[in-house]
Amino acid sequence: MERTLILIKPDAISRGLAGTVLGRFEQKGLKIAGMKMIQLGDALLREHYSHLADKPFFPTIAEFMSRTPVIALCLEGKEAVEVCRSLCGVTNSRKAAPGTIRGDLGMSMQCNLVHASDSPETAAAEVARFFKPEELFAYDPALINYLYASDER
Repeated sequence: MERTLILIKPDAISRGLAGTVLGRFEQKGLKIAGMKMIQLGDALLREHYSHLADKPFFPTIAEFMSRTPVIALCLEGKEAVEVCRSLCGVTNSRKAAPGTIRGDLGMSMQCNLVHASDSPETAAAEVARFFKPEELFAYDPALINYLYASDER
């Protein structure tokens, strides 16, 4: 099973959509391996958004992402990274397809409700950034195999 990181962002928290967003992932069959609400500080924001830290718009992102706590999720499932990105939709909510989280509930490029890891390699680094090993939980492999058994039939 693959793991990925999802951040439920301040706009989702402020709009009371955290449960709705989480429910979309659970309805798809992804399992919660870890979950916590955290306030993002400057150091963590700079590390997480290191690819944007030198950009002139980074202070706007940092201010937005530290406005309220976020919910960090480690989700687990078959092809979890790809499945989560598909559920989220494209980054710009106004261009995201109906049926996706961003397409149905997002408002803009920044107010797009969720961050989702973009590759298995990035997911591994991001999960490690937000969760200690003892904060992550595994599911019974027999149960998971049973849930995905229809792939083999």
